[in-house]
Amino acid sequence: MKHPTQTCQETLFLSPSDVAAMVRRQGMVPTLEGMTVCIEQDFLRWSRFDKSARLASHSPGGVIELMPIADAGHYSFKYVNGHPKNTAQGLPTVMAFGVLADVATGLPMLVSELTLATALRTAATSALAARALARPESRVMALIGNGAQSEFQALAFHHLLGIREIRLHDTDAAATVKLMRNLQANPDATGLRLRACASSLEAVRDADIVTTVTADKTNAAIITPGMLSPGTHLNAVGGDCPGKTEIHPDVLAAAKVFVEYEPQTRVEGDLQQMPPGFAVTELWQVLAGHATGRDSATQVTMFDSVGFALEDFSALRYLYAKARLLGLGQTLPLIPRLDDPKDLYQIVRPAFLNSKATMKQIAHHSESTPT
Repeated sequence: MKHPTQTCQETLFLSPSDVAAMVRRQGMVPTLEGMTVCIEQDFLRWSRFDKSARLASHSPGGVIELMPIADAGHYSFKYVNGHPKNTAQGLPTVMAFGVLADVATGLPMLVSELTLATALRTAATSALAARALARPESRVMALIGNGAQSEFQALAFHHLLGIREIRLHDTDAAATVKLMRNLQANPDATGLRLRACASSLEAVRDADIVTTVTADKTNAAIITPGMLSPGTHLNAVGGDCPGKTEIHPDVLAAAKVFVEYEPQTRVEGDLQQMPPGFAVTELWQVLAGHATGRDSATQVTMFDSVGFALEDFSALRYLYAKARLLGLGQTLPLIPRLDDPKDLYQIVRPAFLNSKATMKQIAHHSESTPT
């Protein structure tokens, strides 16, 4: 049943098809723009959030994580995994869902899929960071890793930063074919040139922006010293857990590095390769005007993006507001309805005890029993 009106005691549920319908009805570009606005608004409220690094449970095949955060009004968390071998079993590498709750009561307001929404919010965050750190005249991007998040990154950079050409490379050629098929003749990609490249080196050569979004959980060095031209902005997205990197440490040493939440990135990002005292700047400081971004047109800047809970908080509040506006989703009977909120047992009480006659008899017995 669709929710014509959601009461204050109900939980709204958004499925993947609901979020996809939201994107189709609004358009991909307005959705990315709207999510970017929400993320920037929340980064500018950085000090108002109760923040912590995510909790991770690692296994030989991947990782499962919980990402909590709260401000004075709302609490959220995301459950998310990362299992690179899942695609061989017909499962996505990344699967996620999230909850947005009311701090004053603890009531879950929203339970939503976040697999699709994570791709949207990651692309929006990447574009937001690049807008603050890349050279304004940037028009060419290399996209290394052409899997599930690549189309969203491509469209965000095309529309939000004015990227006109994207050079593509993936060790799996079929992934590049997939990406080009999804974007060629796509109205959202009008005016965007796509070029498949035989190597990362070919894709990166003279690119203004380089985005890495690879999945293998290994200490890789996809970008090495000498590959980047002066003035390049590096958007490193794939390094997101201990033991997984994409960027050679000498590249970080020569760049000005920016992060989301420093305590988390030092453990999970490409930053894990660097000594504890290696200097980084949190992105919110640049957005708020408390720190500078790039210092010159020839400086190499790097956004070591591991994904932070604040971005999911922003995505969930965006989804909740738009779903209410568009009438999307279903009410989810997650919390028991109680005639007496102090009497939880009522929902498992034997049925015969619920009859009026029985209750009247019990009441009469209680009144007549001497104390």
